[in-house]
Amino acid sequence: MFGRGMSRRSRQPEPAPEYCATVILYQAISKLDTLAVISLAVDRPVENAKLGRPMIPLAEGAWVEVELPKLGEPPPLAIDVYSSVSTDQARLQALTLVATLRQQTGWDVRPDFGPGDDD
Repeated sequence: MFGRGMSRRSRQPEPAPEYCATVILYQAISKLDTLAVISLAVDRPVENAKLGRPMIPLAEGAWVEVELPKLGEPPPLAIDVYSSVSTDQARLQALTLVATLRQQTGWDVRPDFGPGDDD
């Protein structure tokens, strides 16, 4: 009776958890240009661009995605750093990205980890 009575969902592996740390970019720049600059700054390719969810891999289990403001809203852009490991790893990778972007681009980027975050 293996497989009988099992729902399709129960046979699907559970997705890995995603922890997120957000970095705010205070520049007027497009999502594509932002991804291209981040890609160059961290020396990693943009992946999944044709699948509609472009991302840039960072350390093992961490990656970057860029969120656009809603239609008609001005910048800032949200640069989300995700981790499948922990919130601490997401925040560490976000802080590393902030330092890299400040050094290599001169962009005004700041972490936005919520209440109590220190910059």
